[in-house]
Amino acid sequence: MEKPLHEGYLASDVEALKRSISNNLRYRSGKIPLTATRGDWLLAAELAVRNRLVERWMKSNTAYYTQNSKVVYYLSMEFLIGRTFQNALECLDIREDMEEALRDLAVDMEEITSYEPDAALGNGGLGRLAACFLDAMATLNIANIGYGIRYDYGMFKQEIIDGYQVETPDYWLLTRGNPWEFPRPELQFNVRYGGHVEQQNGRARWVDSHRVLAMAYDTIIPGYDTECATTLRLWSAKATSEINLSAFNKGNYAGAVEAKNMSENVTRVLYPDDSTASGRELRLMQEYFFVSASLQDLIRRHQLNHASFDNLAETISIHLNDTHPVLAVPELIRILVDEQGVSFKQAWSLAQQIFSYTNHTLMSEALETWTVEMLGRILPRHLMIIFDINNEFLSMVAQKFENDNDLLRRVSLVDEAGERRVRMAYLAVVASHKVNGVSELHSELMKESIFADFARIFPERFTNVTNGITPRRWLSQANPFLSELIDDRIGKNWRRHFEEIGRLKPYANDPAFLGSFKAVKRQNKQRLARWVRNVLNVNLNPDSLFDVQIKRIHEYKRQLLNVLHVITRYNQIKANPDVNWVPRSIIFAGKAASAYQMAKDIIKLINDVAVKVNNDRDIGDKLKVVFIPNYGVSLAEMIIPAADLSEQISMAGTEASGTGNMKLAANGALTIGTLDGANIEIMERVGSDNIFIFGNTAEQVEQIKANNYQPREYYERIPELKQALDQIRDGFFSPDEPGRFRAIYDSLINYGDRYLVLADYESYMATQRQVDTLYRQTIRWDTKAIANVAGVGYFSADRAISEYARNIWNVEPIEL
Repeated sequence: MEKPLHEGYLASDVEALKRSISNNLRYRSGKIPLTATRGDWLLAAELAVRNRLVERWMKSNTAYYTQNSKVVYYLSMEFLIGRTFQNALECLDIREDMEEALRDLAVDMEEITSYEPDAALGNGGLGRLAACFLDAMATLNIANIGYGIRYDYGMFKQEIIDGYQVETPDYWLLTRGNPWEFPRPELQFNVRYGGHVEQQNGRARWVDSHRVLAMAYDTIIPGYDTECATTLRLWSAKATSEINLSAFNKGNYAGAVEAKNMSENVTRVLYPDDSTASGRELRLMQEYFFVSASLQDLIRRHQLNHASFDNLAETISIHLNDTHPVLAVPELIRILVDEQGVSFKQAWSLAQQIFSYTNHTLMSEALETWTVEMLGRILPRHLMIIFDINNEFLSMVAQKFENDNDLLRRVSLVDEAGERRVRMAYLAVVASHKVNGVSELHSELMKESIFADFARIFPERFTNVTNGITPRRWLSQANPFLSELIDDRIGKNWRRHFEEIGRLKPYANDPAFLGSFKAVKRQNKQRLARWVRNVLNVNLNPDSLFDVQIKRIHEYKRQLLNVLHVITRYNQIKANPDVNWVPRSIIFAGKAASAYQMAKDIIKLINDVAVKVNNDRDIGDKLKVVFIPNYGVSLAEMIIPAADLSEQISMAGTEASGTGNMKLAANGALTIGTLDGANIEIMERVGSDNIFIFGNTAEQVEQIKANNYQPREYYERIPELKQALDQIRDGFFSPDEPGRFRAIYDSLINYGDRYLVLADYESYMATQRQVDTLYRQTIRWDTKAIANVAGVGYFSADRAISEYARNIWNVEPIEL
């Protein structure tokens, strides 16, 4: 039998890799080694790796069709995939061969990989979870496509100038393109906006709309230890006409490209500033853009193998990652009814079998709503369909609950109080056959609070799938020193079966392993300290306790509680300089939404406190504060392995799950946290003696608020807290502008302290003293750190996706 033409070319031994890299350098970049830059070498190596992924990809796509597999379509506004090169090497198991091949070509692999930018396709935990889930679906051979938006500039690149967050464009695509993607110009769909709806022969027609083209770009998502590779399909907005040549020839150059620029603005940035009417409209257009293109594409794919839509629910499952993609519900019905001639009754029945929805927040203000006016103006047909769904739903509820008018008002998809608004989360619940929370606590609170009425109407719909992370990215790739140590003791199988990490437990009392573990942690801390010194000009002592809070800047995540601890600690050191203080390096990172002024004020406060602390000679190495700018996946991969303490300090009942808590624990950091989100489940699995829990529980939070919480009472009663808050208010950290942080002070003292920062302050400070006590006991600390690594096997994205596949999507793995 003849060998395939590609077999020798795509071999993965060192010599074959060298040939591929050299050929790519010459024929793709037009360079010889003498003139090649590090970026040229990276591109050549990336293309060599990509070519080796293509064979798996083709095999998987063929299997989808030939096995007529049920396909999961995962819709998400964000996919925070980070860098791809190292992850692809991990999945192909050719990291060492690639390193040797590049070394033979006189190229340092570690040096060139730093030239790969993070893909600017997401911002926080929502997008990183989606990326971990795509990795897990590929690893588990689940037929799927991830659908999202190919943002030109992402959210923004965060710079810190004079302590302030400054947003600048993230030119991740413009500098070098994206060598991992495959443009699909043959896959373009019209996405329509505006116009109006006419009735003709009893059917609705959406007319006089204007169009934007959505073009597909595909990226391969490889699985680990499998031949499976799946697809991330991202949509980019294109104008229906490139240029108005007549206007251009008349000298109206701006007008000639105005329509093109307006159309393509839809995919310029992630989460346009929605503090203005135009920003909100753009966000609505953005959300509809990607779901419309995705729904048109998946219907096209269904029709390749099926003559009717009778079996649509058996062939596809559409998962809504939060409320951003919920317009997919009326869009599916529009396509089926208006374009395919399916009855509304059948289309609505299919939708309720096809859709599932993950809720990521308990905060009602974070649940998306759109005004009826805006929806009717931009998407008139969809508003009509939503009204039809609402009528069907309310009729069912009225019949089942004997015309309980108050219940009907509460659960209506349209909020009639004040300006009429469509409640997108409610639409998601009504349309989905399963609705899940992302931790045990969150799922219970979800049924008791924001969706209490719906849990009564549809008790069978609500379930829980606790979040997970991929150990390939967040331990094997991010922490090669620790991974090698683990491999030496229990083998490599934990990458594919993360529950096997539990086999490390006996080594927590092994002196040799403890010594090696401590040495690995110090290596990681030295690496981070070098980066901080070189980039931020701050010297961190690797022997200090690295205290890390890295996440989106938001009041509910309570970076302010951490700052109050920093200030109190600073004051205590100043007052008692001769005490043998445990040295701390406190590290913050995260972005504030561009329109979120309080979050931006918090960033400025952190940086002003850092200036005061880091330049005080009396303090020295006893306390350092660092804010690392432009937090993303690659920075997380460097910070997380170096962390000793993981700050997970949100007010109980506000964090749905968290995944940073899982990543940090997996890398040997001890958690200090409230009983919130997945912290509870982490405590149950690593052991209550191996985690620092403080603060009020979710039930106590509700009781405090019900009893007319008065934060000023804590301020007046606790001298150290009062001192710290007075310093913030009076300009101790901002002498150039004494009133700079008055709004922060007022939010805590005079405007209710919404997230109970002051109510948890005493417990937090007492627990931080426990942290100091334990850190002095090196062996006990390291034993508990190892217990954390060994205890997190449950928190695997593979386990989470297995639960989705079995309990929500009803899909089986494809056979390869």
